[in-house]
Amino acid sequence: MREDVENLDIRDVTANWVNAAVLARQIDERIKALADLSHTPLFFGRLDYLHAPGADRAEGATGERFYIGRRHVHDADGDPMVIDWRAPVSQPFYRASKKDPMDIALRRRFGYTGGDLTAYEDEHLSDPAEAATTSKLLQQEIERPRVGPMRDIVATIQPEQDEIVRSGLSGTVCVQGGPGTGKTAVGLHRVAYLLYAHRERLARTGTLVIGPNRSFLHYIEQVLPALGELEVRQATVDDLVAHVEVRGTDTAAAAVVKGDARMAEVLRRALRAHVTMPTEPVVVVRGSRRWRVPAYELEAIVRELLDRDIRYGAAREALPQRIAHAVLVQMERSGEAPDDRVQDAVARNPAVKAAVKAIWPPVDPAKLVLRLLTDAGFLAEHADGILAEDERKEILWAKPVRSVKSAKWSSADAVLIDEATDLVRRTHSLGHVVLDEAQDLSPMQYRAVGRRCTNGSATVLGDLAQGTTPWATRSWPEALAHLGKSDAVIEELTTGFRVPTDVITYASRLLPHIAPGLTPVASVRENPGSFEVRSTADDAEVVAACAELLRHEGSVGLIAADARVPVLAEALAAAGLGHLGPGEETTQETRLTLVPASLAKGLEYDYVVLDEPQAVVDGEPDERTGLRRLYVALTRAVSGLIVTHAAPLPPQLA
Repeated sequence: MREDVENLDIRDVTANWVNAAVLARQIDERIKALADLSHTPLFFGRLDYLHAPGADRAEGATGERFYIGRRHVHDADGDPMVIDWRAPVSQPFYRASKKDPMDIALRRRFGYTGGDLTAYEDEHLSDPAEAATTSKLLQQEIERPRVGPMRDIVATIQPEQDEIVRSGLSGTVCVQGGPGTGKTAVGLHRVAYLLYAHRERLARTGTLVIGPNRSFLHYIEQVLPALGELEVRQATVDDLVAHVEVRGTDTAAAAVVKGDARMAEVLRRALRAHVTMPTEPVVVVRGSRRWRVPAYELEAIVRELLDRDIRYGAAREALPQRIAHAVLVQMERSGEAPDDRVQDAVARNPAVKAAVKAIWPPVDPAKLVLRLLTDAGFLAEHADGILAEDERKEILWAKPVRSVKSAKWSSADAVLIDEATDLVRRTHSLGHVVLDEAQDLSPMQYRAVGRRCTNGSATVLGDLAQGTTPWATRSWPEALAHLGKSDAVIEELTTGFRVPTDVITYASRLLPHIAPGLTPVASVRENPGSFEVRSTADDAEVVAACAELLRHEGSVGLIAADARVPVLAEALAAAGLGHLGPGEETTQETRLTLVPASLAKGLEYDYVVLDEPQAVVDGEPDERTGLRRLYVALTRAVSGLIVTHAAPLPPQLA
């Protein structure tokens, strides 16, 4: 299929060089989408239907056989050889069961090793004599060692996951899922499904995946390309609101106030305060005639624009046209017959332009936020009745700043500027947005994401128990309201496929202290995994634990409090153990990654050494946030976990 595309001759099929360039680019993208993935088989399953799908099930009707794979594959004549996993005819591969066989006689799973077909397994779903069994190949695929970036799960999607993946484009879905329940994979595969089912629409409107940090995005970046989807943009929230360079940081208290949804009203008030009611008439001179629009009529126009509550910039652009219309009404009353060209000319009249500048001046969003953060009187005026005095003091900058460029903006400030920018001019909306690790967003960050899908839908992924910011989400209905998607469906995944039973059971001791209402994850892994808590005397014993785990197949992560990372890096170097940073791709030669606890979220390793749990807790501004960070760190292991500590363990783990 790829060679057919590569051999296309487009020299005589385009009308001009522009069309040729566009077609050439589309062909290049198609070639990339058909790239060979040496360790990724083209098919992983087979379905034998009792009857042809869609055909009348009359007596004597025969079924059909379909091979299921990551993408559609056809032969030289264009006949399908492999059916895309997203096609309706493939759905029974994920949903059919002995209780509901969905007209399937046989479901076959294929097992691969390094891209080579090594096994297969059959289920005769419509045969009452055959008992339902757990798929060994499915279990082996789930427990396969993790080396390199995240991979797709098209061969192992479970019925409850498939239901979310195939939910429609029009609705927003929020997935609450504990560690290892596959919520990130579900979100990415939902994007792939929506692109399959609504390709033309999403090609026009665009899709976006938002992750918590660059390390996480690097970890997941190969999943969609492996499924042939190359057009999905990936970004962090900071990328979305990068109107200014972020060089500063906030105290936790200041960040909480700046991230509060009440700041949106403070900004709206401050922006609208720039509008000044007119006190003088506008006099337009055209030839020998003078046309006068009195102040009371101008005020009525301004008040109507304010009452409509449209974007500040849109209203400012409408104002000269409204004034010009008032002049044209006078012209018509005097017997003239002005047209649209006359109205445009009046709108550009120096007197009208001067009036608009005085009444509705242009506002730079960054300058507006800068004034709020540096002018105590301006902030007090527009935050009156919204922010308490101590909250206003918390966000005021101690030192004056000369300009927007010289200001040391924080991440929370950038979100405020994004809100102000949207108040001035509307933010472009995409067709679909996936928001992962959503529990860590502030209300203002939710609003920033919501602006990117005002006219589209979203997939919101997260775990309330893993919220590790002082402003972390308290409930999904509250978060979805800030996102502007209050009607979203909330789904909960409680079956764990990644974290071994002993590990998740130990980590779940923290749940009553960090998220008492959540259902603990129940691991379905047959392999219980290895788990051990060790008291250590020095860092050499931590390094020894890493060396011990490296004797197993797969990746190893050493997770530690951020302050401990430099010390452990030296200890690893002294022992001759090479290591990577989070997000860097592991190789057969270097399988150890040193991970600061603050960057561990969303990552996974076959084996994990967790250094000093109490230090992880102490590294956060409050105990609850610290315990949530510890919960994240404890649940990164796929096959085994060793907890090492010289200091006493947190009492919540006792």
